[in-house]
Formats: sequence, C-alpha cells, structure tokens
Amino acid sequence: MSKEANEISSAPITPRPVAPVAPEQQQPPVSCPPSQYNSPSLSRSPLLEAAVPAANHHGGTEDVEGAGAIVPSKTPKGARTPLGIRTPRMSLTPRFLTPLGSPVRKALKATRLDPEDAWLPITESRNGNKYYAAFHTLCSGIGIQALVLPVAFTILGWTWGIICLTVTFIWQLYTLYLLIHLHENIETGVRYSRYMQLFSFTFGERTANLLGLFPIMYLSGGNCVALIVIGGSTSKLFFQIVCGATCTAKPLTTVEWYLVFTCCAVMLSLLPNLNSIAGVSLIGAMTAVAYCTMMWVVSVTEGRLPGVSYDPVRRGSEVARVFDVLNSLGIIAFAFRGHNLILEIQATMPSSEKHPSHVPMWRGVKVSYTLIACCLFPLAIGGYWAYGHLIPANGGMLAAIYEFHSKDVSQFILGLMSLFVVVNAMSSFQIYGMPMFDHMESKYTSRKKQPLPWWLRCISRAMFGFGCFFIAVAIPFLGSVAGLIGGIALPVTLVYPCWMWLKIKKPKKYGVSWWVNWVLGVLGMGLTGLLIAAGLYVVIDTGIKVSFFKP
Repeated sequence: MSKEANEISSAPITPRPVAPVAPEQQQPPVSCPPSQYNSPSLSRSPLLEAAVPAANHHGGTEDVEGAGAIVPSKTPKGARTPLGIRTPRMSLTPRFLTPLGSPVRKALKATRLDPEDAWLPITESRNGNKYYAAFHTLCSGIGIQALVLPVAFTILGWTWGIICLTVTFIWQLYTLYLLIHLHENIETGVRYSRYMQLFSFTFGERTANLLGLFPIMYLSGGNCVALIVIGGSTSKLFFQIVCGATCTAKPLTTVEWYLVFTCCAVMLSLLPNLNSIAGVSLIGAMTAVAYCTMMWVVSVTEGRLPGVSYDPVRRGSEVARVFDVLNSLGIIAFAFRGHNLILEIQATMPSSEKHPSHVPMWRGVKVSYTLIACCLFPLAIGGYWAYGHLIPANGGMLAAIYEFHSKDVSQFILGLMSLFVVVNAMSSFQIYGMPMFDHMESKYTSRKKQPLPWWLRCISRAMFGFGCFFIAVAIPFLGSVAGLIGGIALPVTLVYPCWMWLKIKKPKKYGVSWWVNWVLGVLGMGLTGLLIAAGLYVVIDTGIKVSFFKP
C-alpha cells in the first residue's frame, strides 16, 4: 500500500517508490466550510477528519486548510480503513439517499402516513389539487345560513353591520390560513388529516375529547340534520311553484319531502371518498353562487319596499337589547362555516418537501373565499337596502322574496332559486357527512386491521343518513337551540386555530404573531361565552315549543 506524502498538491497522484515514512499522527477534525452545508453534492459523511481518506467526486483531491497530507482520490484496491478511525455512519440508510440536509430524506419523513389512512374515505385518495380544494371549500363555505345576514343588520345598523361582517371575514380567513399551515409538521413527520387529530396532538387526548369532540361532530352531523330540514322544506316549495295553483296532484307532506331528500342524499353518499365527490362539490358551489347572486339581484332590481327604515331596532329592556346585539353577532359569525373540514380537504392532496400541500390548498382557498365574499357582502348589503327592518327573521332573503315579490317575479326565477337551494343542500350533505363516515369506518379498521367491505360501507352510510332524517322529524324544535349550540361550536372556527398555532409553532414571545393570536384567542372565547349566555336567555325568555314528530 502506498504512503501519503507530506505536501499538499491538487495534481493527480503519481506513483512513487516506497520510502520509509514516520508514523502518521491523527489530525484534529476539520469542519466543512459553512458555504457547503447546503450543497446537494455533499454526502452525510464528508471529509470530517483529515486522516480519513474521502472520495472525491471530481476525480482529484480536495484541499483542506491546515492538513499536511495528500488525500488520495480513492482508496487503493485492497486497502481498508482501520476500524478505529472509520467515519461513523449517521444512520443505516444508504449513503446515496442521505446527502447533507437532504430534501429526499425530509420528504420521506414528512410524508410518513398511518397505513390505515389508505382505508378511510378522507385519505383513501391523495390525488387532489387546487381546483378540488376550491370546489370543496366553496361548497362547504356558503350555505342557507348566509341568507339571514340582513337580519343582523336590522339590529346593528349600516355602520356596525358592515364593520362586524368585514372583521369576521378577515378573522376567519386568518384562522383558515393557520389551519392550512398546521396540516404538515416537518418535525414529527406527520400530516394531520383531521381536525381532531391536530387538536389531540396539541392539547392531549383528554382535552380534545372534552372541548373539541362535541362541537366538531355537531358541525358535521348537526349540519346534515339542518340540511335535511332545509332541503325537504324547499323541495316542497319547489313542487308548489312548478305544479301551480291549478295542480290536482296530491301534495306530499313535509315528512315525506324530508324522506325524498334523504333518499337522494344517501344515494349520493355511496361515492367512496372525498376526492370522488369533487364533481358534486363543484355543482354545489355553482348552485350556491347562483342562488345567492339571484336573490340579491332580484331584491335590488325590484327596489326598496315602501316604508323601509334603516334605524337599528330597539325593543324591550336594556338586557334584551344587549342580547339582540349578541344574537346579531352570532348570525354573522355563523355565516362562515367549513373550518372543521379544511384539514380533511387538504388531506386529499399529495405532499412533499419540494411541493407541500399548503401551497395549492391556499391558492384554492383564496379563489373560493373571493367568490364567497362576492356573494355574502352583496347579499347582506343589498338585502338590507331592499327590505330594511321588514325582512323576516325566519328565512331571511328566501322568505322575503316569496313574501314580497312572489307576484312580481317570474315563476321560473322563483322555481330556479328553489331548485338551486335544494341541489346545494344535497351537495353540502356529502361533504359535511364525510367526516362522520370517516369516523365510523375508523372504528372498524382500527379493530379489524382491514378496510371496511363495500356492502358494510353502504349500510353504515345509509344508517347515518336515515338517522339524521329521524332526528329532523323527531326533534323539529332543534333549530330553537341552534344559537346556543352554535355558540359552543364557535371556538372551532375562531379560537382553537390561534391557540394551536401558539402551542405548535411557538412564535417569539411578545412578537406580532404572539400578540395577534393571543388577542384573537381570548376575544373569541369571550365572544363564545356571551353567545352561549345569549342563547340561554333566548331559550328561557321565548321558550321552546316542544313538539316531537310534528315538523
């Protein structure tokens, strides 16, 4: 074996006669130049010790400052590095897969998945994109609850109504941004594909079950019940418009219309996973934008009603007025929904270090919420301008159009609006029901360690759909306590994302991000408490007409 010379040279090694050389002394470790730390060409075990022969990718030798020996380009055949000075391996992964700061290694770590995710409907397919994200977000973000926004303006007035609507829109868009960027955790290598997973990781399983399980499940199952009520009632109205006053056909009862709507919704729910309903969400999004736009355009075109007043309504005692204001704030806050679905929608996308899923997800959300703003702001402002304090408290814009313009507006337009409401409700049922389907199937897969059979999946989803139908028929007064339950669910949208960001990301103390999230979190919890108190007051003051099985 040839001996190393005592001089530094970058020329190729020339064979030299063997000469006696004094034994080498091990040199102190030499650090890699800082400029090379991010170089993709370096291996995880580069030239860290001068006494250790290192491979040179360019066929020559590397100059190392302070070294007194020529480092050959490669170890001569048959030679072995003594075990005592061999460079320690950082891991058992092959060297060609572990460059320093390797994006490949990080990508493999970041996309580590639970094997059971491939069996569940939310994460079964991960080929989503920004268009699918926009469809799902838009379909879940606009609902019938937006039609009562002008009712909030009757209490708050023009100035405070617009201010509160704008602040709430910005607030919930900010919490959406936080959730999207909390979906992937590079440190743990986990994608949090469900809201409850992220909440449990942040605050622990016990706290998550105590504070998060009920509101998150209510936002899915409760919305499905409400959609059956809305879809069934509007289907009955659509039939009356199409059939006309001279129709001799025997009309269905309200319960029968609920059943018709539920059967159609259950048939659609047999689509296997969240990505497979992208087309359904697209139809739901288009119909939502269509009926919102048609309603405010019709209202503005027909002009203001005679005797319209824009003075804020003041009735009853001071306590009653305070709770009216809180109720109006609740109406505005509840107009924005879908935060409990945002992580599930993002979970349908592929993700890697180079192409993280939050980039296309945020693009899709920006497009969808631009359209949502274009629907909600004209709906609230135009509706309040047209009807003022005369707008019906129950039903909002839809009830106002039928009450004041049923003879002025074409029956075709009225029927089309009703049809769009029904189609949107049926499409929204699919996306709001998906977390419930996922939760039910996870119970089976976690115990059996195998995917749910297709026939059992059909049975479970049909049972969920008809269970919602039973609740809608059995407890028709559920809407009377919706404000109370909605107050309990409000932190899912406005509070928990801020606290999870503080817990996981740990922004600089007393920095801008730290202050913003703390202020929003505390303010949101205060608002939640006030809304719960207002809901209790309304229930106690007005009472609840309990009528089981009489919708």
